[in-house]
Amino acid sequence: MADTRRRGSYQGQKRYGRKKYCVFCADHVDVIDYKDVNTLQRYLAENYKILPRRMTGTCARHQRALTTAILRSRQVALLPYKAE
Repeated sequence: MADTRRRGSYQGQKRYGRKKYCVFCADHVDVIDYKDVNTLQRYLAENYKILPRRMTGTCARHQRALTTAILRSRQVALLPYKAE
């Protein structure tokens, strides 16, 4: 007999939490500077992978600009490509 119950931690529960927002939109940032390493490191995981939008809350436009800035920063050796 097949088990038709849903599995997961949110069975019948509503999930409430803070709504994620784009920090760059809130600060009215037009250009993300690739030389600002402190800002870029907030959007990198411990193994220096770029974090996705669903984790950081950035909008699509700024996520693309953030990715470009991180790639440029890696190219000129301001950020590493991988953790050692």
